[in-house]
Amino acid sequence: MPKRQGIFILSADSLNLIYSPDHQAVIRRIVEVTEPPQTAESIFNHLEQLEYTEMIFSGWGAPVFSDELLEAAPLLRMVFYGAGSIRGIVTDEFWKRGIRITSAWGANAVPVVEYTLAQIILCLKKAHTHARQVKEQRSWERFEVAGAYQSTIGIVSLGMIGRLLVEKLKTFDLRILAYDPFYNALEAHQMGVEMVSLEELFTLSDVVSLHTPWLPETEGMIQAKHFQLMKPGAAFINTARGAVVAESEMIRVLVERPDLFAVIDVTHPEPPEPYSKLFDLPNVYLTPHIAGSMDRECWRMGQVMVDELSRYLEGKPLSFEISYERAKNLA
Repeated sequence: MPKRQGIFILSADSLNLIYSPDHQAVIRRIVEVTEPPQTAESIFNHLEQLEYTEMIFSGWGAPVFSDELLEAAPLLRMVFYGAGSIRGIVTDEFWKRGIRITSAWGANAVPVVEYTLAQIILCLKKAHTHARQVKEQRSWERFEVAGAYQSTIGIVSLGMIGRLLVEKLKTFDLRILAYDPFYNALEAHQMGVEMVSLEELFTLSDVVSLHTPWLPETEGMIQAKHFQLMKPGAAFINTARGAVVAESEMIRVLVERPDLFAVIDVTHPEPPEPYSKLFDLPNVYLTPHIAGSMDRECWRMGQVMVDELSRYLEGKPLSFEISYERAKNLA
């Protein structure tokens, strides 16, 4: 029986970043892969390669599935997207044709959870503030910290990242609060979480961690009033998207309240403007969008795509397939 045909279309850097040599070898062993790999730009000079293509293996640098590309790929049935959000590449025509797509968004959640968990513990110990003061003063000065025993952590949104983080936090002696309008109290109770309003969450938490997707209705959702509610010495962590926060309002409160602390891994825009106070505020720990998959961590996403390929060829349900309805609520 002849192999079914596939092609790699993603940026040149992303190919080996996401798909390890072993991953590529496995895919080529079970799928007839069109040579050579294409980019989002080069494929339009080689549209004939799509004539018999059933599967596209992609990731960062994927093409937009425009009418022109889809017309050239009449047999396309499956897209394996070895990265996170598909928001920028799918189109109405893509969904109309009944093409399926799976994403490595679940795999990309793992390092975000790891980063966030580490930052929560460090914030509870005020480790960043202590470290800065030790270097500046060249002496010890200890002050009151919450610590990880019986502190309160607030999770904003219980998507995959939020739920995975809750599972990690349950191994500590912590109270876990959550805000998510799509979850009810019974579901939350079964997870070991208390559902509260967004205002209550900011008021009661020692650390607030944001995991809300950037959607039109969530843009600027976290405002000055929420930061003003935070208890003395509390911390805020954002590994979601910068646009979910009214950034100028957050900065204003952080200036007014130096007792608060913020771990900011995502900004809007990225990077921040050179004159942004985020670079200067002593109560901001700013990292360059490193919480998600980086370097060798990206091979986890490639492995997920290899696993999804096996399930697809065996006619089994896919673990991370994204439907039209599901795509509406994903970042």
